[in-house]
Amino acid sequence: MNPSESMEAAGGKKDYKDPAPAPLVNAGELGKWSLYRAVITEFVATLLFVYVTLATVIGHKRQSESQPCGGAGVLGIAWSFGGMIFVLVYCTAGVSGGHVNPAVTFGLLLARKVSLVRAALYIVAQCLGAICGAGLVRAFHGTSSYLRHGGGANELAAGYSKGAGLAAEIVGTFVLVYTVFSATDPKRKVRDTHVPVLAPLPIGFAVFMVHLATIPITGTGINPARSLGPAVVYNQRKAWEDHWMFWVGPLIGSAAAMVYHQLVLRAGAAKAFASWRNNNHTGI
Repeated sequence: MNPSESMEAAGGKKDYKDPAPAPLVNAGELGKWSLYRAVITEFVATLLFVYVTLATVIGHKRQSESQPCGGAGVLGIAWSFGGMIFVLVYCTAGVSGGHVNPAVTFGLLLARKVSLVRAALYIVAQCLGAICGAGLVRAFHGTSSYLRHGGGANELAAGYSKGAGLAAEIVGTFVLVYTVFSATDPKRKVRDTHVPVLAPLPIGFAVFMVHLATIPITGTGINPARSLGPAVVYNQRKAWEDHWMFWVGPLIGSAAAMVYHQLVLRAGAAKAFASWRNNNHTGI
C-alpha cells in the first residue's frame, strides 16, 4: 500500500477530491440553459455517431456486392465506431460529459454523477438523435439498398443462442462503462499524473476492441440508442425480436461496471474495509 492509500484508509486527508453526489431529483436544472445546451449536444452527437457508423456498415455491404474483398471490413467498421466515439467524446465532454449512449448515462446516474432529470433528458435526446441518424443513412443510400443490406440494425447472428447474445452485450458494455469510470476518475488524475490520460482515447479504444469481439455475435450494440435508431428506421421483424437484448444487456453491464469501479475499487469498499479493521482492532 502506498503512502496515499495508507493515509486514505486511515481516515486522513485525501490528496484528491471527489465531486459531490448529484441530487437524484434536481428540478432547478430545468430552468438553466446549460441543461438544454447539453441535451442538444447529446442529440447532435448521437445523430452524427449513428450516421457515420451506419453509413460505414451499409457502404461496406454495398461495395462487397461488386468486389468480394472490397469495403471497410470488420476491422474498418470497428475503427468507425471507436473513432467516432473518440472524436465525439473529445468534442462534447466539456458541454454534456460526452455520454452519447444511454448505457453510459445509466451507469453515471447509478453512481450519482448526474441527476435523474438530466439522465432522462439525455436518454430521450440520444434515442431521437439515433433515429434521425439512421434516417439520414436510409435517405442517402436509398430505401431499397438500405433495406437490402439490413439497415445496420443489430440482430443476433445465426448459430448463437439468445443467452450468448445477451452475455456478449453485458460483457461488452461492462468493458466500455468501466473504461469511462476509470478514464474520468479524479483519483487517477491526481495519483497517476505521470501517465497522460486523454479520456476520449481509452474510451474510443474500448469501443473499438469490443466491436472486434462482438460484431460476429450481435453486430455489437453496447449502446441502446444505436440499436434503437436502425430498428425504428429498418422496422423488420427480426430486428425487433432481438431488440430486447440490446437494452437489457447494456443496462446490466453498465450497472455491473458501476458497482465494480465505485464500490469495489473505490471509496465504497475502502471505507467498509477500514471500518471493519478498526472495529476488529478495537475489540482486541
